[in-house]
Amino acid sequence: MSLGDTLHLTEEQKMLREMVRDFALSKIKPIAAEIDEHERFPEEIFAEMGELGLLGIPYPEEYGGAGMDTVSYTLAVEEVAKVCGSTALGLAAHISLGCGPIYLFGTEEQKKKYLPDLCAGKHMGGFGLTEPQAGSDAGATQTTCVDQGDHYLLNGTKIYCTNGSYSKTYIVSAISEKGKGTKGISCFIVERDWDGFELGKKERKLGVRGSDTVMLHFNDVKVPKENLLGKPGDGFKQMLITLDGGRISIGAMSLGLAEGAYEETLKYTTGRKAFNQTIADFQATQFKIADMLVNIEAARHLIMDAARRKDAKQPFSREAAMAKLFASEMAARVTSQAIQLHGGYGYVREYPVERMFRDNKLCEIGEGTSEIQRLVIARSALKEWKTA
Repeated sequence: MSLGDTLHLTEEQKMLREMVRDFALSKIKPIAAEIDEHERFPEEIFAEMGELGLLGIPYPEEYGGAGMDTVSYTLAVEEVAKVCGSTALGLAAHISLGCGPIYLFGTEEQKKKYLPDLCAGKHMGGFGLTEPQAGSDAGATQTTCVDQGDHYLLNGTKIYCTNGSYSKTYIVSAISEKGKGTKGISCFIVERDWDGFELGKKERKLGVRGSDTVMLHFNDVKVPKENLLGKPGDGFKQMLITLDGGRISIGAMSLGLAEGAYEETLKYTTGRKAFNQTIADFQATQFKIADMLVNIEAARHLIMDAARRKDAKQPFSREAAMAKLFASEMAARVTSQAIQLHGGYGYVREYPVERMFRDNKLCEIGEGTSEIQRLVIARSALKEWKTA
C-alpha cells in the first residue's frame, strides 16, 4: 500500500494527485538540487504549472481556476514538496496568500480583474503582512495607508514577501485609521508598477533557498479607492482568516517533505549493507522507520480533516493550527532521523535528505510559529470548555 491510499479520495482527486506526482518527478525533481544550490526561482516550472491549472486549483472556473477543492490543493502541495520544498512553498504562498484574500474578500470587479491572470500563472501573487517590528504580533504593523479623498497614500516596509520579485500584485496590510488598534487595519491590492513601490533586498535563507523572499518598500504609493479589499478596518480579520487556510497548505508541505525523506530512507537503508546485512535489517533501523511512518500518517489525517472541514464550510481554525503544528514538528523529527539513518551521506548535499531537513524549518515559523499555533489551539479549547 502506498502512502496516502487510505484517504477515501474522489476519482478527480486521485487523478490530480497522479498528474502532479508525475509532473513533480519528471520536471521538478531533476532540478531540485540545482534550484537549492543556486537559490534560483524556477520561473519555467511555475509557467508550466500555470498551464496545467495548478496555480488556481481551489478557485472557480469563472475566475480562471480549476474549480476544485482544498483537499485537491493540499494533495498538490504535498506531491511537489516530496521533491522540492522551495517550489512547494512558492505554489502554496501564491494560492493561499496571493490569490486567497482577493477571492474571499474582493468585489466581483476585483476578482475578475486579478484572479484570471493569477490562476493562469501569467504572474505570481505576493502577500505583505510581516514588518521589521511586526512578526507574530501582526497588529503592531506600522505601514500606513491614509485616505486622501480620491485615493489612499501608502507608506511603509514589508519583509519576507514570498514570490515578491516575481509578483505583479500584492495583498498589503496597513493602518488606515489610527488609534483603533487592529480595527484600524485595512488590506489593499497593490500593483507592482505603481510609482513609489520598490523591491528591497532578497533574503538568503537556511532552507527553501529557491523560494523568492524579498522586502517591499512603499513611498507615497497612490492606491485607488477601488483597491481597498473589503471594508475599512477589516484587514486584520481578513489576514487571520487567510492564514487559517494557509496553515493547511503549510502542513501539507511538511507532510510532503517528511514523505520524501521517508522514501529516500527506505531506498538507502534497503540498499546499503553493513556487517553482512542491509541497514534495514537492523531492529534499531526498523524502530525508526516505524516511528517515521506513524508520524507521517497521523499528520496526514489531521491535514485532511482540516481541509475537509474547510471544504464543508465548517469551522476549521483550530484544526488548521493543529495540522500545521503537528505536521511541521513531525517533519522536523522525520527528516532528522532520515539524516541519521543515512549516516555521513545524510549530511552531504549529494543526498536530498539534508535539504529536506533545512526546508522544513520554515514550516515551524511561517504563517504563525509553533508557539502561535499552540496559543490558537489552547484558547479555542478553553473557550469551548467554558461555554460547554
